[in-house]
Amino acid sequence: MSNWKFRLQSAYATVTKGCRHVPHKPRDPRGISHSRLYHAKTFFTPLSRARAPQILVASSAAVAGIAALILSASSQRKALAESEPPQRLIRLHEIHQHNSTSDSYWVYHGTSVYDITEWVPNHPGGEVILRAVGGNIETYWNIFTIHQKQEVYDILEQYLIGQIDPRDLVEGKAPMDDVDDPFKADPQRSDTLVVRSERPCNAETPEDQLGTFITPSNQHYVRNHLWVPDVKDGDNHRLVVELTDGTEKEYSVAEIRNNFKHHTITATLQCSGNRRAHMTAEARATSGLQWDIGAISNTQWTGVRLRDILHDAGLSVDMLPEDAKHVQFVGAEAYGASVPAIKAVDRYGDVLLVFEMNGKPLMRDHGFPLRLLCPGHVAARSVKWLNRIVVSDEESWSQWQRRDYKCFGPNEGSKVDWDEATSIQETPVQSAITSITNISKNRLANSELAKVYGLEEDAVKVAGYAMSGGGRDIVRVDVSPDDGKTWRQACLIDDESKGSKAWSWKRWEIAFAKHDVAKHVVVKAIDESYNCQPESYEATYNFKGNLTTGWHRVRVSDDGGV
Repeated sequence: MSNWKFRLQSAYATVTKGCRHVPHKPRDPRGISHSRLYHAKTFFTPLSRARAPQILVASSAAVAGIAALILSASSQRKALAESEPPQRLIRLHEIHQHNSTSDSYWVYHGTSVYDITEWVPNHPGGEVILRAVGGNIETYWNIFTIHQKQEVYDILEQYLIGQIDPRDLVEGKAPMDDVDDPFKADPQRSDTLVVRSERPCNAETPEDQLGTFITPSNQHYVRNHLWVPDVKDGDNHRLVVELTDGTEKEYSVAEIRNNFKHHTITATLQCSGNRRAHMTAEARATSGLQWDIGAISNTQWTGVRLRDILHDAGLSVDMLPEDAKHVQFVGAEAYGASVPAIKAVDRYGDVLLVFEMNGKPLMRDHGFPLRLLCPGHVAARSVKWLNRIVVSDEESWSQWQRRDYKCFGPNEGSKVDWDEATSIQETPVQSAITSITNISKNRLANSELAKVYGLEEDAVKVAGYAMSGGGRDIVRVDVSPDDGKTWRQACLIDDESKGSKAWSWKRWEIAFAKHDVAKHVVVKAIDESYNCQPESYEATYNFKGNLTTGWHRVRVSDDGGV
C-alpha cells in the first residue's frame, strides 16, 4: 500500500473512531423484514485518489499529525473547523450511488446527508422508503405529508453523516428530485366521507351512516397506510403461501374463488385509533390521526376460509406443528401484519380470504382483489391487497406489528421498549352515541320506545353502536341522561348477523323524557364476559392513543340535539 493511502486511511479511522457504525441488513427474499437475519457489518466508503483530498479537508481539525496534508484548505474553512465539529462534505454523485440497489441507503434533506440504512426496517412504510434513497427525501415527504412533523425530523437527525459539498448547491440549496407520485392512481371516493388525511387516504364513515346495520360499501371507513395498489387483472392476482419448512404454493384469485367453498359472515372492522380524539381531549395529547367515532363499519364479507387454504398448502390445521405460532400477511403495497396461528386455523374463528363485500367485488380502497378478514381483532390485522402468507414461529417483523399497534401505561412516554409490549389483537368492549333527536309527544303515540319507557310527553331519543372483540356478544348497554348520575338500559336491536360468533356491532336505542336530560348523555357497554368500558380516559391513556374506550359523553344542545 502506498504511504499516502495508508496515511489517509489512518486519518479516516481516527475521524470515525467512536462514531455509529451502520450495520448491513440484507433484505429477506420473501419481502418481510426479519431482524433475526440481520448481521452487523461495518461499512466504510472505499477511498480513491479523487476523494482523498475531500476527506482530509473535512477531517482536518480532528486528526492530529497530518497537518502536511491539509495545506490547501482555506483559512475560512480552518476557522469553521476550529469552532464546530467537522462535518464530512459529500458530493451528490456519491449520494446517488447509495440507492435502492446499494448495500447502504443515503438521502439528503436540505443540505444535510443521512445514512438511513438502519431506519429502513423500522420505517412505518417499510421498504417503501427505498423510493427516496439516493436522492432528496424532501420530495418524497411532500407526497407522504404525514412525515412533515418534528418527531420525524428528530429521528432523521440521528442518521446525519455529513453535508452536501457546496460545489453541488445551487444558490445555497440542494436540487429537488422528481419522484413518481404513487397516489396518482388512487380511486375516487365518496365526498360524504369525513377525511382525516388525503395522502394516504384516511376517512371516517359519516355519522348518518353509523346508524345502519350494514354500512354501504362506499361509506365504509377508509384506513390506508400507503397508496392503493392499482391491480388491473384481479382474477390473475397471485397469492403465495409459505409454510415453516420453506415450501411454497401459489394461487390465483380465480383459483381461490373457484376451487374452495365460499362463506359469508357479517363483521365489524374498527381501527385501533377509533375515538382517539376523545382521549386527546379528555386526557392528554396522543400521536396519530385524531379519529372521532367513525373509524368503524359493519359489512357482509364473502370469501374462503384461511384454514382451507392453509390445509391445501400442506399445513396440518388440526394439529399445528410446534413451530407454527403465527401467520404473517403481506400486502401488495408493503403493509404487513400477523395473527396467532391458533386464530388463523380456528374452525369457529371465521378468518377469511375475502373477495366480496356486501355482495359485490371488493372496492379498491378495501383490498381488491383479495384481502384478509380477521373478525374480532383490530382491523390492522386484516391485511388488504394480500399477496403473501407466511406460517412462522414469529410475529410479522413489520413496523405495524412490532411498533405502531401497541399500548403502554399512562406514565410511559414515547421512548419505550417496544419489544416489551404485546401487539394488539382482539379489541376491548366499545360503544358510542351516534345520534340524539327530539321526539314530540304527538309522535310518541305509536312509538315502541314510548311503550318500553312509558313516555307520554316530549322525549329525547338516543341511539348508537356497541361491540366487543373476540366474538363476545354485547349483553347490555347502559345510558345516562345526566352525565352518569342515573342510568337506564337501552333496547338492543336484533339485527340478523352471519357467522360463528358475534362479529358484528350491536345497534341500540333509548328514549328519555326531555325534562330528565341534562347537559351530557353518557353510554357504556358490557359484553358477555362482563367486560365494561372504563369511565376515565386517563385510566387507559397511552401516548399512541390506541383502544380509546372511555365512556362516550355527548353534550346535548338546548333544543335536545347533539
